[in-house]
Amino acid sequence: MSFHEVRFPPAISLGSSGGPERKTDIVTLNNGFEERNAVWAHSRRKYDAGIGMASLDDLSAVTAFFEARMGRLFGFRWKDWADFKSCEPSSMVAATDQRLAVGDGFATEFALRKAYDSGSETYWRPIAKPVSGRVFVALDGMLQSEGVHYTVSSETGIVSFATAPALNVSVTAGFEFDVPVRFGLDMIETSVTSFSAGQIPNIPVVEVRV
Repeated sequence: MSFHEVRFPPAISLGSSGGPERKTDIVTLNNGFEERNAVWAHSRRKYDAGIGMASLDDLSAVTAFFEARMGRLFGFRWKDWADFKSCEPSSMVAATDQRLAVGDGFATEFALRKAYDSGSETYWRPIAKPVSGRVFVALDGMLQSEGVHYTVSSETGIVSFATAPALNVSVTAGFEFDVPVRFGLDMIETSVTSFSAGQIPNIPVVEVRV
């Protein structure tokens, strides 16, 4: 997949709107009951980058970013200010935030993921675009050193250990991350007059699978 490891201007994404979307097939039976089926295993996030623009300089920056990505052709990183950490938004990232796996003495690679808990249900979201230098890993609660005990790919979200974690050792991680996205349209339509009058262009941004 064509992807540029560059982040959309975070000062503009800060003012954007958006969030997760699910796809569910619903069939209403003759007796009024429903049958529901989840089409997607994972949610897909959508945003509107236009809402975050507050000046013509912002418009210029987004236009340059759009042109460099060649519209919808190349994906890019997006900071979702409502959900960009392994912990609560008001908390500090810690190496024990998320459980990745339990060691078996053989596996050396583990994928980053984030749990969303509600009641007795948990959804595990794959994290493929962690922020470089902002991934912290622990084994049984003991902080490990990046570059010594493990490395992490900021392009895939895979944590690789120099030595496989021992049997039954808890592998955890804390991190900041971006969302892999692309533009939803091949055109940005606006005018200086309308923008100055407060009419913000619609610039959809859509999450992509990586």
